[in-house]
Amino acid sequence: MRTTFLTPSSTMAEAVQLTPVSAQAAPHPLDPLTPDEVERAAALVKPKLGDQAAFCSVALVEPPKDALRAFATGDELPRRLRFMGFDYPEGEPDGGFDAVVDLSAGTADVSRIAKGQAPIGFADVVRAVRITKEDAGWQAAMRERGVTDFEHVQIDPWPAGGYQHPSIPAGHRAHRAISFVRENKTDNGYARPVQGLIAHVDLTAGRVAHLEDHGAMPLPPEHGRYDAASQPNLRSPLKPLEISQPDGPGFTVEGGAITWANWRFRVTMHPINGLVLHQLEVRDGPGKGGDAPWRSVLHRAALSDMVVPYGDPDPMHGWKHVLDAGEASIGNCANSLMLGCDCLGEIHYLDHVAVKPDGSARPIERAICLHEEDYGILWKHHDGHGQTTEVRRSRRLVVSTFHTVGNYEYGFYWYLYLDGTIQMEAKLTGIVGVSAVSEGEERPEYAPLIAPNLASPIHQHLFCFRLDFDLDGDTASVYEVDVEPSPMGANNPDGTNFHAAERLL
Repeated sequence: MRTTFLTPSSTMAEAVQLTPVSAQAAPHPLDPLTPDEVERAAALVKPKLGDQAAFCSVALVEPPKDALRAFATGDELPRRLRFMGFDYPEGEPDGGFDAVVDLSAGTADVSRIAKGQAPIGFADVVRAVRITKEDAGWQAAMRERGVTDFEHVQIDPWPAGGYQHPSIPAGHRAHRAISFVRENKTDNGYARPVQGLIAHVDLTAGRVAHLEDHGAMPLPPEHGRYDAASQPNLRSPLKPLEISQPDGPGFTVEGGAITWANWRFRVTMHPINGLVLHQLEVRDGPGKGGDAPWRSVLHRAALSDMVVPYGDPDPMHGWKHVLDAGEASIGNCANSLMLGCDCLGEIHYLDHVAVKPDGSARPIERAICLHEEDYGILWKHHDGHGQTTEVRRSRRLVVSTFHTVGNYEYGFYWYLYLDGTIQMEAKLTGIVGVSAVSEGEERPEYAPLIAPNLASPIHQHLFCFRLDFDLDGDTASVYEVDVEPSPMGANNPDGTNFHAAERLL
């Protein structure tokens, strides 16, 4: 693991290298996985798989809450990893394999997935692209559309979900592949979608099972490049904004443990849940004779899953409802963040370790960013009688990641504030989904035009987060507090009174 600081004396392109955390032994059961752990665990699973097996994801099996509460430095808890993947058993197709490895005991328990499928893996995507481009029917359909150079054709495989074509047997892994035309490798493929052509790919059998062709349509005329060099006019740049913390950041990091102000917690990356906060604790401030005791707030906080449903009845989109977390393993799509671009200021990075199809480790450097931000005024009061003013500035700790899933980028930002507030912000950027449309065609209720002969289908991004509260223990309840008018009477003759009313959820 490589961890970097942007120091006050550094430029945005310079960094100070720190001791790699991954080279150290894991002192805590929630510490992130290391490349060595992933590869040792995969080696225990491989002998129990077929020749075509491929790994999709690996995750730390988190110990039970009671075991974590009782854990003290020096204690030993089993270090367990969970792998999911597939091996295309065409004779008796199933959903792949689910393996749990106990590194402490040196054992691997491998079971078959009887319902559903293992998540999408990198090998799935590569295989779907290759199968589609080698298919004679797809090639003929592309030539009918005037596309003869397939080298720069971009193929985006989408999970078939519950809309698997009848020609693909139950239990087979399936994708729907849609195409885009690039002029060169660095072109924006999403500016020129190939309308009306969908390849139903049977990954298990290794073939295009069905080619859905709704007729050719001209490609949109504009290239849609978004790099700075392709823009005819650029606005004047803003003056430099520099953030300096001469004494260093206000947080400390030890492995996966972070302490800042009156907060402390642990952070990891999960292939499905993405950025995860563990064992979040707070203390109220100085107590008698020293610091106040730490109070538990959250045992675990993370994305549970998300879905992107498309509402456009166009046959290119009406079937889309991808689960970008559960199907696409959003945690494994994390970006390597860049100094001065993704995060600005005094930065500390943490790495993430995913798994390659062959079971070797795939480190994602600088996957998690930690930094502080000024957040304006936390509290202020001007005393008009005494002519005094008191102001308290606010600050927040930012724990963030960015993930690329196809055409979209998702940023997940956990914020911790000095007043005890916890906030999650999901940022959505990248490139919208697109359709090619004929001249004069307009369907603003389903797909408004965004460029000549190019429309963007209506869709949503729905996020579901799971907060496992541990507020001063595990017996807390949640109340909804609302404002209600008080009944008129002797104490409320004008009907102006109102009160707070609690309702147990």
